[in-house]
Amino acid sequence: MTPVDLRSDTVTRPTGAMRAVMATAEVGDDVYGEDPNVRTLEERVADLLGTEAALFVPSGTMANQIALRAHTKPGDEILISRDAHCWRHESGALAAIAGVQTQMLPGHTFTAAEVRAAFRPEDPYQSPSRVVTVENTHNMGGGICWEPAALTEVTAVAKQLGLLAHLDGARLWNAAVATQTSEKELARGFDSVAVCLSKGLGAPVGSLVAGSRDFIRRCHRFRKMHGGGMRQAGILAAAGIHALDHHRARLADDHANARALGEALVGAWAITVDLARIHTNIVMIDLERGTAAAVVAKARDEGILLGVACAQRVRAVTHLDVDREGVLRAAKVIAGIAAAM
Repeated sequence: MTPVDLRSDTVTRPTGAMRAVMATAEVGDDVYGEDPNVRTLEERVADLLGTEAALFVPSGTMANQIALRAHTKPGDEILISRDAHCWRHESGALAAIAGVQTQMLPGHTFTAAEVRAAFRPEDPYQSPSRVVTVENTHNMGGGICWEPAALTEVTAVAKQLGLLAHLDGARLWNAAVATQTSEKELARGFDSVAVCLSKGLGAPVGSLVAGSRDFIRRCHRFRKMHGGGMRQAGILAAAGIHALDHHRARLADDHANARALGEALVGAWAITVDLARIHTNIVMIDLERGTAAAVVAKARDEGILLGVACAQRVRAVTHLDVDREGVLRAAKVIAGIAAAM
């Protein structure tokens, strides 16, 4: 039986139509700025986000890290949400590469008042706050979306305090569908935005960082410094353009499948799923007994691939390679394992 892979939406494979577009893509040397598909993709994403320019990079980690490095100097402080991806899952790059400190705010989302309370001004004895970073949707928060009004309040207080604002929008496409708000509106007020093409949109590789033209020029240098200059990258950019054209609206299907998975697990023995926190395509499954690692290992034996969020929390992520039948099969297996532990 074909495995149901719910470890992440990064496991998606290019569709046949996407592969065909990649195979016939016109290419050039992007380091020289000569790849037509890369230029088209960058212009398209900048337009979608309402920014002056955008830069195609190999990964979401690079997008976040070069953006934050371009905004800061060593010794500065970044304000981030609890368990933010740029802090938890990017290999310590903020400290190792940008040389910045982080101050973690209380929740996966936070308020303008909490930003104001955490802000550190210029002072010889402390690290000054330079950037506030928002993650939308929040990965470790279970794919939860920020309320658009809360984003506006945070970017407004950042401007009042002289802070720059960075949006880690790896799954901003999901947030736009879930909140029925355009990506441009969700990105409004931010000085930089990172978006990913290789998660829910199903492209094989690639992210973009967007902002003002001057900011993108700084990022371009850091992309080269970090080894992110790609040559005939139009093959990859063509996949990204196809994804934007054909895979954005269908993210609603992934959200519906995540909801179906959560609903199928409600009432299962020794399992808790908070349906109110299933905003998009991520389901967090809390265990009352046993460990997440044990459940994940047993589920793998039955053809269900899951992720470990923490000691007693299993993470499941829906995507275009998983259908309703697959998520219901996964729910049955997970419930059976939990009942037997």
